[in-house]
Amino acid sequence: MIYLKHDEEIELIRKSSVLVCETIAEVSSLIKVGSSGSILDKRAEEFIRDYGGIPAFKGHHGFPASLCISINEAVVHGIPNELVFQEGDLISVDCGVVMNGYYGDSAYTFGLGNISEKVKELMKVTEECLYLGINASILGNRVGDISWAIQNHAEKVHHYGVVRELVGHGIGKSLHEAPEVPNYGQAGKGPLLKEGMTIAIEPMINLGTRKIKQLKDGWTVITADKLASAHYEHTIAICKEGPKILSNHEIIKNAIKNNPELLK
Repeated sequence: MIYLKHDEEIELIRKSSVLVCETIAEVSSLIKVGSSGSILDKRAEEFIRDYGGIPAFKGHHGFPASLCISINEAVVHGIPNELVFQEGDLISVDCGVVMNGYYGDSAYTFGLGNISEKVKELMKVTEECLYLGINASILGNRVGDISWAIQNHAEKVHHYGVVRELVGHGIGKSLHEAPEVPNYGQAGKGPLLKEGMTIAIEPMINLGTRKIKQLKDGWTVITADKLASAHYEHTIAICKEGPKILSNHEIIKNAIKNNPELLK
């Protein structure tokens, strides 16, 4: 069942989503050669709790950390560990927060140091896919219109792999609610977009094949060909005046300016 939110609920989701982005911005200062996912995760949990939130991912179906940190060929659900970051790494940080009973969710992909032109283009196109999906999130459209906008740009225009098995989702009083929001599909198909729907749109786009596999840790998902994958995510609300982005990546982009090791 799709749960439609009123304005007060949407505002609470926005506050949680902004704290998510503030957290990602905070840990972006720690993304340096020689740092590690464990260092970022420790700071993220401290930051979230200091500002009145609870890490949404930690303990969710047994996940052991506050952040998902997915490096290079890892698509999503990477478990933060002591493995040190290296020059040229592609680092996706996914974070969720629950505060005042409502969830926020967002993700951003960082380039550390000298990134290849192929990977830079992948990052650019994946972020474009996110906003094309958001632009399709208007009253009267269907979920398939979001899916098609993402798939068409990534797969048809740029010939990247669009992951099928992992999808965006509704969000609100639970981290994952109906409807599912795939990154592939047919325009005009799927649930109707109605005022008050809140969804997380999150393109996961691979440089090579769309095929994936899961590592033995039971969480980390990687590309089958071990080529790079990028991931960007916004939480949005469907409103009369158009889609309203509840998370705020400008906070993250401003933080990146202060870290000389990150791709601008």
